[in-house]
Amino acid sequence: MTTTTEAAVAAPEAPGLGEAFREYVTRIRGGQLGSLPAVLGLIVLVILFTVLQGSTFFSAFNLANLMSQGAMIIVIAMGLVFVLLLGEIDLSAGFAAATCAAVLGVCLTQKGWPLPLALVACLLTGVAIGLINGLLVAQLGAPSFVVTLSMFLALQGVLLLVIGEGGTIPIDDSVILAIQNNNLTPIGGWILYLIVMLGYGLTTGLRLRRRRANGLVTKSPSVWLFQLISIGVLYGLATFFLNQERSRHPELTSIKGVPYIVPLILVLLVVLTFVLSRTAFGRHVYAVGGNSEAARRAGISVKGVKLACFIICSLLAAVAGILFASRDNSVSPSTGGSTTLLYAVAAAVIGGTSLFGGVGKVSDAVIGGLVVAVIANGLPLVTQQSGIQYIVTGLVLLVAATVDALSRRRSSAT
Repeated sequence: MTTTTEAAVAAPEAPGLGEAFREYVTRIRGGQLGSLPAVLGLIVLVILFTVLQGSTFFSAFNLANLMSQGAMIIVIAMGLVFVLLLGEIDLSAGFAAATCAAVLGVCLTQKGWPLPLALVACLLTGVAIGLINGLLVAQLGAPSFVVTLSMFLALQGVLLLVIGEGGTIPIDDSVILAIQNNNLTPIGGWILYLIVMLGYGLTTGLRLRRRRANGLVTKSPSVWLFQLISIGVLYGLATFFLNQERSRHPELTSIKGVPYIVPLILVLLVVLTFVLSRTAFGRHVYAVGGNSEAARRAGISVKGVKLACFIICSLLAAVAGILFASRDNSVSPSTGGSTTLLYAVAAAVIGGTSLFGGVGKVSDAVIGGLVVAVIANGLPLVTQQSGIQYIVTGLVLLVAATVDALSRRRSSAT
């Protein structure tokens, strides 16, 4: 016979696959859309460009190129997620990446510093930029829009002073260049696949078991298994596709394997997701973004959280600066400029991060970044009019912002 204590701690019966799907539909109707619009948009765009330019767009060569193109936007968007969760904005992230890349180039090429010291100088520059932004916003209470817009303009000037008008700093370090231009071996790609899938399966499976042991509501094993298999199939197909020969002249040079940039993005995704979802700091970020006054009364250091988020944003911009230097083999006054910041903000918002604060995940930056990258990669194959690319990207961002506003209204009403 079950005792009262055992009944109290017994885990509630988890819904099966069918019931879980119905609950998911109910949440969607209630306005909790998450990344669903971005995922559906990504699927539609891939199908559309495959139909229009299948032989070119849906190829191993273009898929690898697409990842390389979107990597910088995704990394900057990951940092912006932290700031957007607070209901703030950082308009300086694009030129912060460029300034950090310039510091890296000066230290490596002009000063001849060892690579580790040059990387430290690059990352510390990002921390310094974020520290200035965070102090002005958190301590003085200045609007983040004005503060980071001022930094946006100032960093353009710093970049010109470091590089020189019309100048370029070449990057010839083999390790830096390899990040965006080299690939894992096919065997290395499958080893990475096994590590990712085993890590994901073990962490999510142990968490499910721990929640059930503590009597908490959790997903059923069938739902967990369905998610694991779905991710495994999609990631496996991508690995298989990237392991195919994609060199136009394989008899001279063979190009195959998963690009190095993929494991780098995965590491950042895992670490930053852990920070936001499994640490006290992450819970404080959501609390401040949801209601800063309530968070302050609950004993949370609102100023400290804001300062840390701006530092994280600029630190990730510094990482993106390293990727810029790797992809372009140089740093110039145009690095990080043009549409870089706009695309990064668009990536975070399109992926599902709310502009109003309190809602979003790091994975939103990855999904939204892929949407932006697919548009930027696929449209030039269909039309040579660059104006159409800006119009389409702007419309996609407008739809994402509208969906965000409507879903918040619907969620509040329900």
